[in-house]
Amino acid sequence: MSTTEARCGVDLSAYTTLRVGGPARRLVTVTTEPELIECVRDLDAAAEPVLVLGGGSNLLVGDAGFDGTVVRIATTGIRADVSACSGSIVTAAAGEDWDEFVAYTVEQEFSGLETLSGIPGLVGATPIQNVGAYGSDVSQTVETVRTWDRRNNQRKTFASADCGFGYRTSRFKAEPGRYLVLSVTFQLRLGTLSAPIRYTELAKRLGVEIGQRVDTARVREAVLALRTGKGMVLDSEDPDTWSAGSFFTNPILDPDQADRLPKAAPRYPADEGVKTSAAWLIEHSGFGRGFGDGAATLSTKHTLALTNRGGADAEAVLSLARQVRDGVRATFGIHLVPEPVLVGCEL
Repeated sequence: MSTTEARCGVDLSAYTTLRVGGPARRLVTVTTEPELIECVRDLDAAAEPVLVLGGGSNLLVGDAGFDGTVVRIATTGIRADVSACSGSIVTAAAGEDWDEFVAYTVEQEFSGLETLSGIPGLVGATPIQNVGAYGSDVSQTVETVRTWDRRNNQRKTFASADCGFGYRTSRFKAEPGRYLVLSVTFQLRLGTLSAPIRYTELAKRLGVEIGQRVDTARVREAVLALRTGKGMVLDSEDPDTWSAGSFFTNPILDPDQADRLPKAAPRYPADEGVKTSAAWLIEHSGFGRGFGDGAATLSTKHTLALTNRGGADAEAVLSLARQVRDGVRATFGIHLVPEPVLVGCEL
């Protein structure tokens, strides 16, 4: 029996954490992998515009909505194979809630994902964006990513080394729309000690030195507290969390660009150059916490989040984003790049 549900004219604001976005011509919710593949394959064969929707936490849909079919992934299932030699090999369906999955790994005494607690969205989105926080990202634990190749109409599994992981990117992001993530497999250590703590703010919260290992449950608790304090844990009662998380990525600069920044500007080594803080650039361009006088403002807890205070539309969010982007460019000559996927709209 089919577990696919289809509805027409659905307002997409109900499916994004920013709570903005116009209607979809049709929205289909799919709960099994075979039906997910069949649904997307049939839509592609019919040349129907398709928007694959996960948790909606990294998405900004324009006010006109989406004139096509939105495929909402709701597949579930977690399987763990435990070995004293290889640790835990854990596979999660793309539709599993990410933070619930992280909680599961901590409860099962699997180590490696604890610093990624509290990030909204689904498991399937994490390798696309190479989701990261507090000194780690999923590329450090992903073993394989199973996909449906929409171009060649076949299943394709990528080893971690073939995923093209970089700062907030991957081969899946570089070829948007080609690969439909079906499941992700992680290789995690056994035990209750975390990976070495790499992030200064987290180390201070835990009261340890950089490089020390801590009980994974303590790390998860500390990360959730830090994220909550920044409005980065979803809360239906807190407008500071009605956002897409960090709206701009931290810029990667060449050495000359980095040298032109004020001495006080943060600088971190990166594979591609020197990384600086988008939040610092925003704040030092005159945009403080809570900036804005309409329904869309910067978060009162963190300047990197653009929030919907209630009643904002997509254009209000975009207008604020443009103002911040242009202000940073005028002040520092640096172009901020949006992190959310923009559908039916442009900055």
